[in-house]
Amino acid sequence: MKIGVLETGAPPRALQPGFGRYPAMFERLLGAPGDQWLTYDVRGGGLPKVVDECAAWVVTGSAAGVYDQAPWMAPTMAFLRQAKGRAALIGVCFGHQLMAQAFGGEVVKSPKGWGIGLHRYQVASRCLWMDDAPSVAAPASHQDQVVRSPPGATVLAASEFTPLGMLAYDDPRAISIQLHPEFEPDFAAALIEARGPSRYGEGPAKDALASLTAPDDRRRLGRWLRAFLDTACVTP
Repeated sequence: MKIGVLETGAPPRALQPGFGRYPAMFERLLGAPGDQWLTYDVRGGGLPKVVDECAAWVVTGSAAGVYDQAPWMAPTMAFLRQAKGRAALIGVCFGHQLMAQAFGGEVVKSPKGWGIGLHRYQVASRCLWMDDAPSVAAPASHQDQVVRSPPGATVLAASEFTPLGMLAYDDPRAISIQLHPEFEPDFAAALIEARGPSRYGEGPAKDALASLTAPDDRRRLGRWLRAFLDTACVTP
């Protein structure tokens, strides 16, 4: 399968030698023998020429907010609208927000503040590529939230903190999730430590770090997303 990663952000430079960049994290989580992974630096103007260039597109996390209206965001959202219905789409964290905004939803900087550490979502609706787990837990790292889902979208999983945490759109080949299943716990912890308590507060940072020692469902989410790709894609 040919999978394109729309790289919308990058980890802090100091963490990249140990953990890699986001495309590598997704390849480790979702990759299968025979895949071809391509990375597109959309912040640098590197959008794909055509949406059919890959069978699937993965939109990464970013420190940006969709309301920032950076010059690269409108073209990227236009690309996602063009790709919807023609390729499989997965958005994660900022990618979740960008897809929701592109398809008619709304994203804001949440008054609830930062969501960091291990967060658990309850399954609200089930697709065929999901198993029967009642809930899933994975690292979170976000201050922004989708507060209005696009027309026709279905909530697949959510928490009280993040009511629109995982969405399936009106096209069956487009899904997104606010959690970071591609983040290994060590990376999620290193990210909190790199940003420091000045960003999150000393108590919340300490609690988030402690939460990351608990078991998570990253691998289960990885299997879900891979099964989604395998059922949603027709490999060229």
